[in-house]
Amino acid sequence: MVIVDQQQLRNNFDFESGALCLDFSNTSNWHASPHPQEGLRTYLDLLGWAQAAGLLIPAQTSALLELANQNPEAAQASLDQAIDLREVIYHLFSAYAAGRPLAQTDLDVLNRSLRQALAHLQLRQTKAGLALDWEDSPGALERIVWPVARSAAELLSSDLVNRVGECQDDRGCGYLFLDTSRNRSRRWCSMESCGNRAKAQRHYHRAR
Repeated sequence: MVIVDQQQLRNNFDFESGALCLDFSNTSNWHASPHPQEGLRTYLDLLGWAQAAGLLIPAQTSALLELANQNPEAAQASLDQAIDLREVIYHLFSAYAAGRPLAQTDLDVLNRSLRQALAHLQLRQTKAGLALDWEDSPGALERIVWPVARSAAELLSSDLVNRVGECQDDRGCGYLFLDTSRNRSRRWCSMESCGNRAKAQRHYHRAR
């Protein structure tokens, strides 16, 4: 059983940041504002995001959904853990983008998630040779965040972290992205939304 069509799932979430961990951070809209808009209200939402991100195949999604229905308290705990990790990822990369010091408490949370995740990483034989892959853990409701924690750690420890940016919309968009422009000049989540608003504001002030 598939929750919904794959394309429909992708339409519900944004996967244009350039990194898995930043995509996960962006499941909260207006993240930097006083009133963020939650995109992961239920464990079902978390499953939908993971399937759309390509972290789960439909059979795995169905198995986790059945397990979550049988253990709603455990599913809620896994969702809470995922959201805690997401907030830490946002704090860390937002601070890095702004040149602020990283909070050790945030790093501690990420490190705990990373240790839990890496305990399930293994080498698997493929036709092309050995490859790192996640072990089959059908009873692990929290498996969704394993690759997210790994993505965050790899990005923070790579040169690419210097290209992480945050939308500069003054309302608190909070969208994180990898700036792949040649001169690192990207300022907005997209020109179609916050960028156009800023452009219109500049035009208004010039006209006045």
